[in-house]
Amino acid sequence: MTLIKKSLIYIFISCLLLISHGCSILEGNKISSEYKPVRGQFGKDVMWIATTQELVDKMLDMANVSDKDVLYDLGSGDGIVPITAAKRFNAQSVGIEFNPKLADYARAKVIQENVKNKVTIITGDIFKEDFSNATVVFMYLLPELNLELRPKLLNMKPGTRIVSHYFDMSDWYPDQIIKTSNDAAYLWVIPAKIAGKWEFLNLETKKRSFIEVDQIFQKIGGTITMDGVAQPLLSPQLSADQLSFFYQVPSLGLVGVTLKIKDNQMQGVQRFFEQEVSVQARRLK
Repeated sequence: MTLIKKSLIYIFISCLLLISHGCSILEGNKISSEYKPVRGQFGKDVMWIATTQELVDKMLDMANVSDKDVLYDLGSGDGIVPITAAKRFNAQSVGIEFNPKLADYARAKVIQENVKNKVTIITGDIFKEDFSNATVVFMYLLPELNLELRPKLLNMKPGTRIVSHYFDMSDWYPDQIIKTSNDAAYLWVIPAKIAGKWEFLNLETKKRSFIEVDQIFQKIGGTITMDGVAQPLLSPQLSADQLSFFYQVPSLGLVGVTLKIKDNQMQGVQRFFEQEVSVQARRLK
């Protein structure tokens, strides 16, 4: 094959690739030019009101989003949340939007912002689509919809972050709140479920004790029983899969315990003076 023929073939293939790329861009421009969402337009369950870029950035920062996260936006509208998560943090992001035209509009934005490899827009119902693999969930819904989703959210993996624009979750108090002059956003971190009775074993002394934990969402209380004597857990804290508390020992003073929870087991350390002793626990009921 002559050099001229090879050059012509190369030019022909390059043109095809450029045309294909151009068609994708034109397709995005065509969709966005044909349809424009209007503030206040009604959808399946809520009306569409765009979230400002400023608040999106603040919410993503509050949720501590990173490139290790899988973010889902429930009712993603124009796609601003997943697009920003992909652009700022390289996070894999999915938007679920019921309105087909709005979903197409968001897909056009995804192409225009060059994040097609990181952002997927699903046309679907947030109550039917599976988002169980999410590590971060965003919502801008009504209070009753938040409450309808709440049981599903609480069954997600401990440590999953939930962010809601403007509306809270009633008696499930947030772990963090950000407010502007006329707006608000809330953050919850899914807690491990630890209510019940646990048996503890000091791995050095082989001495056994028991704790009984009361739990309402991430708020906990309870007692620790040693040698048949019960006392309250002091300053108990539960964050995701991490539990910490203090208790009193006459010969040692205040003892601190820090544990990581996995299913029906806990493992960690207790600290007194400048010593650390390994402890583990198993759920009894």
